[in-house]
Amino acid sequence: MPIRDATTDDWPAIWPFFHAIVTAGETYAYDPDMSEERARSLWLLPPPGRTVVAVDDDGTVLGSAKMNPNQMGPGAHIASASFMVDPAQAGRGVGRALGEHALDRARRDGYHAMQFNAVVQSNTRAVALWRSLGFEVIGTVPEAFRHPTKGYVGLHVMYRRL
Repeated sequence: MPIRDATTDDWPAIWPFFHAIVTAGETYAYDPDMSEERARSLWLLPPPGRTVVAVDDDGTVLGSAKMNPNQMGPGAHIASASFMVDPAQAGRGVGRALGEHALDRARRDGYHAMQFNAVVQSNTRAVALWRSLGFEVIGTVPEAFRHPTKGYVGLHVMYRRL
């Protein structure tokens, strides 16, 4: 599946699933009432960050990832990334393709490792995907995420050397 750098022209295709995912409140610690302008500024990153989209053969945006240094300065050698897949495209391997792309890109960019700071513990599909791509849970912050139906659940910190 083709993955390419996102442009501002892709935002109208990203926003509907971004908004639906964030509003559901099950997988991201983003404000469910976040404005579209704020969402766009969080997701479409300036360098050294980058944002990509996975597209279908007809150009339909299936999902997106943003990649960036996890920290600044002395911590900038560790990459981080965030991923959103249009729920209508679930089960097509979009998340895996974006994850593999992010890992390959981080290696090419000279990062030493990749760290996810806040993987919702109850998001078992994401946790399983990241584990299958070589990530391990190196810690869990108990009850750090307020899930709309499960109550307080943990946030995993996941890590993988490159």
